[in-house]
This record gives sequence, C-alpha cells and structure tokens, in this order.
Amino acid sequence: MAKQTLIVIGNGMVGHHFLEQFADTPAAADYDVHVFGEEPLIAYDRVHLSEYFGGSSHADLALGTAEDYAAKGLTLHLDEQVTELDRDNRKVITPKGEYEYDAVVLATGSYPFVPPIDGHDQAHCLVYRTLADLDAIRASAEGRKTGVVVGGGLLGLEAANALKSLGLEAHVVEFAPRLMPVQLDADGGALLKRKIEELGVQVHTEKATTAIVPGEEARLRMNFSDESHLETDLIVFSAGIRPQDTLARSSGLEIGERGGIVIDDQCTTSDPQVFAIGECALWDNRIFGLVAPGYTMARTLAARLNQDAEAGFSGADMSTKLKLLGVDVGSIGDAHGATPGARNIRFNDEQAGTYGRLVISEDGKKLLGAILVGDNGPYDTLLQYALNGIDLPANPESLILPVSEGGAPALGPDALPETASICSCHNVSKGDICGAIDAGCTDLGAVKGETKASTGCGGCAALLKSVVDSELEKRGVEVSKDICEHFPYSRQELFHLVKVNGIRTFRTLIEQHGKGHGCDICKPAVASILATCWNEHIMASEHVPLQDTNDTFMANMQKNGTYSIVPRIPGGEITPEKLIVLGEVAKEYDLYTKITGGQRVDLFGATLSELPEIWEKLIAAGFETGHAYGKSVRTVKSCVGSTWCRYGVQDSVGMAIQLEERYKGLRSPHKLKFAVSGCTRECAEAQSKDIGVIATENGWNLYVCGNGGMRPRHADLFATDLSDEALISTIDRVLMFYVRTADRLQRTSVWLENLEGGLDYLKEVILEDSLGLGEELEAHMQDIIGTYQCEWKSAVEDPEKRKRFREFVNAPDKKDPVQHWTTERDQRRPANEIKVEMV
Repeated sequence: MAKQTLIVIGNGMVGHHFLEQFADTPAAADYDVHVFGEEPLIAYDRVHLSEYFGGSSHADLALGTAEDYAAKGLTLHLDEQVTELDRDNRKVITPKGEYEYDAVVLATGSYPFVPPIDGHDQAHCLVYRTLADLDAIRASAEGRKTGVVVGGGLLGLEAANALKSLGLEAHVVEFAPRLMPVQLDADGGALLKRKIEELGVQVHTEKATTAIVPGEEARLRMNFSDESHLETDLIVFSAGIRPQDTLARSSGLEIGERGGIVIDDQCTTSDPQVFAIGECALWDNRIFGLVAPGYTMARTLAARLNQDAEAGFSGADMSTKLKLLGVDVGSIGDAHGATPGARNIRFNDEQAGTYGRLVISEDGKKLLGAILVGDNGPYDTLLQYALNGIDLPANPESLILPVSEGGAPALGPDALPETASICSCHNVSKGDICGAIDAGCTDLGAVKGETKASTGCGGCAALLKSVVDSELEKRGVEVSKDICEHFPYSRQELFHLVKVNGIRTFRTLIEQHGKGHGCDICKPAVASILATCWNEHIMASEHVPLQDTNDTFMANMQKNGTYSIVPRIPGGEITPEKLIVLGEVAKEYDLYTKITGGQRVDLFGATLSELPEIWEKLIAAGFETGHAYGKSVRTVKSCVGSTWCRYGVQDSVGMAIQLEERYKGLRSPHKLKFAVSGCTRECAEAQSKDIGVIATENGWNLYVCGNGGMRPRHADLFATDLSDEALISTIDRVLMFYVRTADRLQRTSVWLENLEGGLDYLKEVILEDSLGLGEELEAHMQDIIGTYQCEWKSAVEDPEKRKRFREFVNAPDKKDPVQHWTTERDQRRPANEIKVEMV
C-alpha cells in the first residue's frame, strides 16, 4: 500500500516534540513525513533562549540534528515558509514548490504581541522570540547605554536580564500595578520588584506608553500617559504572545474570537485532515503560553494518529517555577484564590526577602495553589500536594515557614500516589516509573531510558532518583552506590582504600579492588582521589590516562578546539606590572580577553602548541596556574575591606590572599569557590560560595556549602566571630571532611543536604570533634599544602611533558589550521558555525 503524506508546518519545540513522539510509532510507517520550518535553523530550545547571550550557540540549544531527522526518515525543509494551505486540493504551497498531503499538523506557534503605540515600528524597537531577534538586540546594543523592556511578565524579565548581560542599564515598563500579574499577587509582585531593583534593573509599574519619539540624550524617548518620559537606546517588546494563525485563517479554518486555531480534545481543527498543536491552537477558548501543554498536545496527537481512541487533551497544569535574574519565583495552581471558599496562609519576611502564600480549600485539607518569591525550596513538595490532592499536614503553614526544629513535614516518595506527575516534560507519573521497574529496570539509568523521565529540563532529577531508590528498595533490590561497574565501592570507600593502603596508582587500585580497565567515570574520580592523597603531578605518566580533556592539557577546551588560560590572581589583587604582562601576552598571541566574575583575567583562543610558550611568559612574570580546568580550588573573591572601604571592619583582601595561597591546588570532588567580605554589606557575595567568610567587629563569620550554578544555594552560617587561626583550622577540617566523604562530582551544597544529620552533624564533627578526627584532618591538609606545586611550572620545565602540547606529532611547529575567526568589539572570537541548507 502506498504511503500517505503527513506535513508538519512549524519546526519549533512543540513540532519537534510531536515528531519525536510520532516517528517511532507503528503509524509512522504509513506516512512520508515532511517538516517545514520558517527559520533557517533546526528546532532549538526557546525556554533557555537567554543562554545565547551567555555564550551558548545554536548547536548548544538545538533539540536535534539533521542526521537525527534523516535517521528517522523525516524530510526537513528549513528556511522554507508555507505561504498557503490549499485545503480543497490538499496541498501546501511555499516559494519553492507545492506539496500534496493527506494530513497536516499546524505547529506554527505564536508571535510576540507589540502594542499599537505610535512609533513602535521604528528602528531599535525589537522583540524577543528567536535567535535572529537576539542577534538584532545584540547589534542594537553595541556601544549603547540603556535598554527598556515593555512587559513585566516572565519573558519580559528574561529579556531584561539579557539586556543587563549586554552591559546596558536595563529598565522594565509594565502596564499592570505589579510584575508577573498573572502568576503573583500584590505582596509577591512587590517583593519581586524590590529584589530585581536591588540587582540593578529599574522597574516602572502602572506605566502606559503613549508614544515613542526620537530622544534627546538617547535614540528614543518613551512618553507615558502620566506625562513622564524615559529615554533609551533600544526597546524590546515582551508584552505577551498571539497565536500564529495567519495560515489557518487564510485557509478558512475556524478561528477563535481573539485568535487561535480552534481544536477539539483530539487536536483536530474544523477540517478533519488538519490538526493543530501548541501556542497556535485554541482549546476550550484557551491559548497555553507554556511549552508543557504543547508537549501534551503533541503526545495526544501522536496517539490519535495511532488510533488510540482514548487519547485526549484535557487541559494542562500552568504551574511555574523560575529563577528570574537570580530571584526564585514559583506559582502553583489557583495562586490567586479564585476558588469559592478558598482560604489563605501568607508568610512575608521582608528582612530575609522571602514570601510564601498557600491557597487552601475551605475545609483546610487540600492545597489549591501557592505563590513563592525569594525561595523556591518548598515548590516541589507543594506541587505534589496540589496536583495529587494529597491531604495537607495538620499545620500546613509549616510548609512555607522558615525551617525550625524538626523541619517542615516531609513528603517522601511513599506519600505520592501512583498518578503523581514526576516529570511534566514527558508526562511520566510515579505509576509509569513503577511499571518500568516491574518490567525489569533495575537502576536509575534504565528507568530514564525506558520512560524518558528527567531527560527534558531535568528539574525532576532529584525527585526521580528518590522515587526510583524507594521503589527498588521496596522490591528488595539493594540500591547500588558503586561508583561504576569496575569498582564495587562508592567514592568515599575508594578514598579510604587508597589512603589506608597507600595506593598511588590506578593500576594498583583496580588490580587489588576492581575489575576490567576502568571507564570515564572511575578514572577521573580516582585521579582526583590520588591527587588529594598524594599530590603528585597530574601529568605523571601513570596519571595522564586518567584525566579528562581539560586536566590532560591543563586548560579548558573551547568550542572551536582552542584553549583558555586563567592564571591565579590571589584575592583579585594584582599589580600594574602583572596587568601589563597579561595585556602583552594577549596581544602577542591575539587572545580574546575577559574579566571573570571571580576576579580573574581569562585569555581565550590559544592553540595547543601555544600553551607552554604562553605559560612560560606568565610564570616568568610571577603567575601560577589558576586551576580553572580542575575540580579544585578556583578562586577566592574579595572586596577591598578595611584597606579602602569606609565600611570595612577587617582586611578582607589579606584574608582572601591567605586562604587562596593555602588551599591552591587542593583537588576535590567538585570545583570549590571562596569569597571574603570585609563587612556585612557583603560586596564579595560570600554567601553564594562553598566557603564564605564575612568580617565582623570581633573577627570572622564562616559560612559553608553555598553555590551558584544551575541550582544556587545560600551558604549556612557555621561559626561566628572566629580569630584568624580558628577560621583557618575550621576551614581545614570542613574541606578535608568534604573531600574524604563526598560522592563523585558532588558539590558541597548537595553533600551537606545528603549528610545524615545535616548542618548540626557537621558542626558536631568539625567544631566539637565528635569523631576525634580534627587533628588528622588538619594534618592531612597540611600535607597537601606542603607538597603544592604549580602544575604548569612543572610541565614547562619538563621536556617530556611539553611533548604532549603538539597538534601534529610529526610536525610539532605546525598549528591547527581549521579554526575560523571573526572580530567582535575589537577582539578575535570564533566564527559562528556554517549554516547547512537542508531539504
């Protein structure tokens, strides 16, 4: 039987997800599938669009490759807009040709709404939707000072963050009385506004723009209805979305009163051969502006095409968990308490900058909705209560109050019903996970492979692991903590084996306590353990095969195959002479130069063979390796403290230098960052570091186990008013206890969270020496300090080690010719990837 033709119009996230769901089903064998995308780039992750300004490329954000499409038998037409849907003759028309179809899926998405303000269409009035839009924003911001975002919703705040990252003074103009009016109430919106303004973004609420005219001091002037005005160099409109229904409208499909392609529960339009999914589709008079409902529609349609009579779209949870400009924001269910009889519990801590609101049923038993600002810690638990109708504890306020003795009531995996949604990206319930385990999955990896849970945004990873471990243990399966198949031990156990038995090589360790030849998991982990225990050079012949790419060449490999160089600048203090050397080296080797957030100078673009030459010059000027490539101590950030600052009460620079010099070279399960602030104004942001030190009138307060990154965590106050000596001995003990007991690639924050007894237990071990390990931990740290060596200095002075830094073994002076470069802001940077035309 001849195949039918299915045409998918739209290659965004939802269209791509539909193809993922459909391509491997039995029905797919009956169709030739053609996919049309208006953009020249393959489908990419718009949820993380702002990362494009942080250095991510299209390749980083892409959801697949042309090879993936070809492997699934899908014909991809990029940069080819469908201009007409001829339903009478069942064909779609593009500037490049006509294509007959048997069925069509409209996944055309939405477009940004631009209010019809006079002057909205002039140059430097932009939108925030595609990578091309971001390129236009970047170009407009070049050399300019100010940018305004119109719209204080979640996308608007993302756009404001993007402007800020481009170095602009960012403003947000919102018509409503508060930010994120859909998700937040007045108190939550007010707190969010305050926190965002503290981060340097100016927020203007209750502002109606009446006209955009040429400015006097900047390119543009926004005139407001209250007779005030604001001058800016560019404007980004992010005032909501509108369904992209132009094609459907012109073809005569039924359209909603306010736009959107009308669909039924099976995603069918008014034409039974045409379907619509995602933000272009109007279901029950609702347009969903989040990706998760679009994914649910995509799965529904894939099931519908496979003759699943029970498949149906029945709405979607619109709960939202975000971090906007570093501020936690969460909104769950009926956040505004619109349900008749709903009652509220609110906790607003203006001092700590946190706000929580619970909306509960009239009888107080069920959670209907919630709002969180400043701390999303309770979000996952609250979401499970709301989605699954779980009875609230006797004192539901404890769910949002600060942690007190005994903590908030725990909601473990056993309390979740089978219907509990664990992964909303792929609609995986606890029942699905149990089913996968019953079908033979015996570890987390197998469950992920079978269900796809936690392979989307990854936000459910911790909950998924908790459920899997719990269900395996209930079935009598011992949950393995082995580091990998080659060693039946955890990292902590391997550490003890190495230390107690004096093992100095991977070869000896695997011969005596493991099997096989090792893998990419156990080799770097053992390399880290060996370095911590014995502090031998990582390029010693026995250790080189264990290292990952960055450690192998003692530099971070960049996207175009070149390397970056980060010399250590203890405490951020540097002389003019050393700054001149850095500039001279960067100029000689044409290196892209950037100041990092950790008060270092990053030099990008060195080839492999240039690394030893460059380091020779830097070492001669007094620099050492900054270990930016290693799981080790990276930076100790500091403010100027009492040396210069009017508010400083201690010498924060001196202490930062002392700490960095002491712990440089310490290898650990994960990278380590420190900061020292000279007073409680906290200019060094010490409370976001693994080790944070804040000066007091009486000494130093020590904070531990904070971090930035994907899941930021404030550090916990560990000890107060310490002397210099007590501070250092306490840090010695904390670090060495962490290095010995943490799992592979476990940050200090996760280590503390998983430590039985938590912070109180850690205080007992370190401050009260409950295990009698204090002196041993300090002595081990002293051994590390006593055997420190600059790895780069040792490498450039050893002819054998230098041989590793060659692009071509037979032509040691020849450099890699494949890099492509361009110039941006007077510096060399890698050229973007070459676009490939695909049909």
